Amino acid sequence: MNYPYENQQLSFEKRAEILLSLMTIEEKVSQMLHFSPAIDRLSIPAYTWWNEALHGIARAGTATVFPQAIALAATFDKQMVYQTATYISDEARAKHHEYKRQNDMGIYKGLTMWSPNINIFRDPRWGRGHETYGEDPYLTGRMGISFIKGMQGDHPKYLKTIATPKHYLVHSGPESDRHHFDAVVSKKDLRETYLPAFKECIVEGQAYSIMGAYNRTNGEACCASRTFLLDILRDEFSFKGFVVSDCHAIIDLHLHHHLTKTPQESAAMAVKNGCDLNCGKAFESLTLAYEENIITEEQINKAVKRLLVAKFKLGMFDDDDKVPYSSIPYEVNDSNKHRDYAIKVAEKSLVLLKNSGILPLKSNVKSIAVIGPNADDREVLLANYKGIPSRYSTILEGIIEKFSDCEIKYSKGCHIANTTLRDDETSLISEAISCAKACDVTILVTGINSLIEGEEADPRYPEFGGGDREDIELPGLQNQLISKISTINKPLIIVNLSGSCVSLVTANEHADAIIQAWYPGALGGKAVANLLAGDFSPSGKLPVTFYNSIKQLPSYDQYELTTQTYRYLKEAPLFPFGFGLTYSKFSFGNININKKSDYLYEVTIKVINDGPYDSNNVIQLYIKTPKTSMKSPHYQLKRFSNEFFKVNQQKEITFTLDEQALSFITDEGKRVILDGEYTIYIDEGQPNKSTQKALLTIEVKSEIKY
Repeated sequence: MNYPYENQQLSFEKRAEILLSLMTIEEKVSQMLHFSPAIDRLSIPAYTWWNEALHGIARAGTATVFPQAIALAATFDKQMVYQTATYISDEARAKHHEYKRQNDMGIYKGLTMWSPNINIFRDPRWGRGHETYGEDPYLTGRMGISFIKGMQGDHPKYLKTIATPKHYLVHSGPESDRHHFDAVVSKKDLRETYLPAFKECIVEGQAYSIMGAYNRTNGEACCASRTFLLDILRDEFSFKGFVVSDCHAIIDLHLHHHLTKTPQESAAMAVKNGCDLNCGKAFESLTLAYEENIITEEQINKAVKRLLVAKFKLGMFDDDDKVPYSSIPYEVNDSNKHRDYAIKVAEKSLVLLKNSGILPLKSNVKSIAVIGPNADDREVLLANYKGIPSRYSTILEGIIEKFSDCEIKYSKGCHIANTTLRDDETSLISEAISCAKACDVTILVTGINSLIEGEEADPRYPEFGGGDREDIELPGLQNQLISKISTINKPLIIVNLSGSCVSLVTANEHADAIIQAWYPGALGGKAVANLLAGDFSPSGKLPVTFYNSIKQLPSYDQYELTTQTYRYLKEAPLFPFGFGLTYSKFSFGNININKKSDYLYEVTIKVINDGPYDSNNVIQLYIKTPKTSMKSPHYQLKRFSNEFFKVNQQKEITFTLDEQALSFITDEGKRVILDGEYTIYIDEGQPNKSTQKALLTIEVKSEIKY
């Protein structure tokens, strides 16, 4: 032991203080960049903070590619999300230590993961929405907590990895404007929609890092906001970890937001207002800012200490035999166990939107036409922020393997998108029609991909500007292909791959069955084929609303919720949030409410699987608060439970409702309990005419603070 900070008997806080006292101002600043160089004289190794783990370890070679985040949300299964994150963090540790043994600590090799993305998917046009857990604040918070706990582990001393919920705070497009855009929100929308998931992930999930967004919110730059980073995050939420900027967001302060005039002013503003780590090089200017007396060493010390404590918590200065996660073997990476689980996750994420009785496919089906631009595309399985899988199963490959006794014919049918008619487009449709005519049933695989909806622009699809979409219709000639195939008058099943809502009006008109498959991971084709064959009953639910058309949406840059999402939508959508069919049938008993104490209630209901299949189902509880003159959601998801039922099995499902579940956000942004009658709905989806409901009258005794 050469330095006192290496004494492993001391607390991490004390060790960080000792190490900090030994560093020069230049050394301190060097550690505030996402690539932190080694300080050999203090035995501080080089470290790159930037790593990605959205749905598997990304950009660092071979890894298990699980279904995209929006698909994880569609499972409505907190334990499954936790287990997925546990396997991802296993691979993170295994990779990190293997690279460390080879003295390779470059980018995407570290233990600080810039995931999950918990922004609210308020508008389907946003290109990055598929990275999120959907449009609902409660669902997003529950999924985020589960993911964070799986990533960070449960050791009493060390963190397995560090999870980083992003992008704090109000951020969901437009992508092309994100470096200068000001997202203006009311106090009510801030506290009701955009902030809750971040609070839950910090307070309950105990995430040790958080990433600021590029844009401004209500005039303040998210990566340099005193209100959001200090007043709310540090003081209100008692956040102890570190804040990292989005990549190159600090230079936006002077180049695009025009809040400062120089790089050193931007860097100083960010640090003084609570940003500790810079993805980019802007914080190199902190040395000059210090020399110009724009920032003090004490202010720099606060940030650097947080970063050092994070490293200590990851065990980076301790012997490997003292850190239990160091022993995870490299062999877990992309293992059979993880790949098999990825298939299970994909199965549970599939949402059956329509079924006239064609599914599952019967034994009398002897030939299957597999058609469509996404049918045999490996890239669409993976989405963005992904690793390199060692195995693939496209929808076509999965069907060929599963239905080996059937004759399988394939045609691409049309290109996934085009602004002008390509030479081969007509012949592709003609071939598809011939293919469908020759078979007993057609499986048409439609959708988009993560090049069409993504982060900023992709030059391969110039018609989709800035990563966002201008419309939600199926692009290219896909609707025309659906219409033409339907004229054959043979069973038509549509499997749609997308990370967001696309209008499936034409599909719903013509198809006998529709499956929303998201971006299902490298082996997603196996999951789809298993569902078609009836190996399991589907149980996925929509984490976003599937609108009829863009006419149901307000201006894309409008952050105030008026008609967006199920909570404020004025007209019926094509498929609502929370919707998803099973192969079975469920019935519900009466709701019973038992008061445990003031503002604490136990709610129970009997659920019976009356259908012919064993099946999971997601039981959802919504609350409509008492009438008020203030803007109020129709109702809000407050609890859910994913349960497995055998045929004829009856279960009593119990939910606990507390102050948080019963509260209401006022126009002033205060959380209160309203006096009056609450309506509680429980069903396998959003409330409808047949939904079981109960009334609960509350007499207010005191205001409940946020």
